Amino acid sequence: MLRTALKPRWLGLFAVLVLVVLAFTRLGLWQLSVAQNEARRTAAADAAQRPAVPIADAVAPHAPFPAGGAGRRVLATGTYAADGQFLVAPRRLDGVQGYWVVAPLRVQATGATLAVVRGFTRDPAGVPDPPRGVVTLTGALAPGESPAEQPGQAVGASLPVRGALDLAEVVNQWPGDLYNAFAFAVSERSGGPAGPETAADGLTRVPPPPIGETGLSWRNAAYALQWWIFAAFAAYMWFRMVRDDHERHPQREETDV
Repeated sequence: MLRTALKPRWLGLFAVLVLVVLAFTRLGLWQLSVAQNEARRTAAADAAQRPAVPIADAVAPHAPFPAGGAGRRVLATGTYAADGQFLVAPRRLDGVQGYWVVAPLRVQATGATLAVVRGFTRDPAGVPDPPRGVVTLTGALAPGESPAEQPGQAVGASLPVRGALDLAEVVNQWPGDLYNAFAFAVSERSGGPAGPETAADGLTRVPPPPIGETGLSWRNAAYALQWWIFAAFAAYMWFRMVRDDHERHPQREETDV
């Protein structure tokens, strides 16, 4: 059958088949990417619309980060420790390079400390202190980051600078129990949840990053599978036609190449 496949007409059709398979494969990969992005958008929208819950209902001190906890809105009432603040760099927000401002919030309900990304700044020398007194934070949970190379101390920086929000490192710097999670501050209110909102004092709030592993949008995943089935069917049809030609004209094997 190999000699039959090497006939000019089947070779020409094979070249067309290669182009079709490549095109259908790329279309399938594109639909798979759309499926993943759609799932992330849906998960992010669901997380943002869910009502904030007390932090005790979402995660416990020193407990593993909860499955599906990324982006979950939580409420935590406590007091900030200004002397525990630090910066994380390099970070970008809206195309601008700068620093995350991280502060420890001692949660009243548990006595444990929650790392809070209060905002973003371009000026490492003019970082404001966190609000004084009791504050109720509304924040979006995130797991701790992987270790990163420590950047050099920024010129004029008023706070230590770290390369990542690595909770395994932070636990050695802040006394007491620590949550195995940090929170992006959405809002801060003096006193309880109904208290007046506290300004970010020149900081820009950092939106939570896109949610990672969230599965697939099954509709688009089905479209991807459909394109790959089309590619496999095209390859099968070429093979079937070559085989049929070989079975109809076996005696021409020696002369048609």
